[in-house]
Amino acid sequence: MRIVFAGTPEFAQQALAALHAAGLELPLVLTQPDRPAGRGLKLQASPVKQFALEHGIEVAQPRSLRLDGKYPDDAAAAQQALLKARPDAMVVAAYGLILPQWVLDLPRLGCLNIHASLLPRWRGAAPIHRAIEAGDAHTGVTIMQMDAGLDTGAMLLTQTLPIAADDTTARLHDKLAALGAQLIVQALAQAGTLTPTAQPAEGMTYAAKIDKAEAALDWQAPADLLERRIRAFQPAPGASALLQGTAFKIWQARCQPHVQAVPGTVLAAGEQGIDVATGQGVLRLERLQKAGGKPMSAQELLRGMGIEVGQRFELPPAHRP
Repeated sequence: MRIVFAGTPEFAQQALAALHAAGLELPLVLTQPDRPAGRGLKLQASPVKQFALEHGIEVAQPRSLRLDGKYPDDAAAAQQALLKARPDAMVVAAYGLILPQWVLDLPRLGCLNIHASLLPRWRGAAPIHRAIEAGDAHTGVTIMQMDAGLDTGAMLLTQTLPIAADDTTARLHDKLAALGAQLIVQALAQAGTLTPTAQPAEGMTYAAKIDKAEAALDWQAPADLLERRIRAFQPAPGASALLQGTAFKIWQARCQPHVQAVPGTVLAAGEQGIDVATGQGVLRLERLQKAGGKPMSAQELLRGMGIEVGQRFELPPAHRP
């Protein structure tokens, strides 16, 4: 079976590695163009491109696949590469480009997507973040037969995974990437025998891309929601807070019983952490990072700077009176 793979980040690279290890023929990989990264903003190849080059797989990096779009030359070159590859199926994982109909129709077995949620819950760009933020007890991976809609295709395989109370997006990402890699190999091994199942009409939610503005903690929100957001926004963009003009990233926190106080007010600061009043309950900040510094425990942070009871973390600009 000849498989064209389309993907970009680490999540996709794990699936590509699994397909390669399974001995499937991989004549072509599609991935996003190299992007500036690091302090020097040097162009950096995606994890998928790096793996493909290391294993002698041809790589194409079109800026678009729309033949009538902004980059028609890129799309035409990609079309020729795909025709030459003669794929039986295309596997797509966090690719970053919309597939036009001509791509969906090209492989004999169509295009299969690895999606990091139990569809139709959390269609869209940030299913891992949003599942943690919402307090979902479980998530999973869906192998989907792609159609022209946004994550609307029929389901071929699904597997559920519990979300642990301390899961961050980084940690849950790694679990789901491994599960997705396993499931796509299984789906291709059963190609032609799996029965596509239409997604249920009920239970659809949309996982909007994370906006940097969401990183600023709104202390008027309940403590349990803020704790989930801190975990959901790791590793990026990282939950942020501002106290007395000093910016912090919050890496770990724990909910405490409710105390009536103005949201954002520091109620205690000691060895166990920094207790901050919220709209409902108290959030104990246990691991923080001062701007320009490194992550450290609240106890370590308090040795180097004074945080006093009664001081108040600022509300995000959009929520200030």
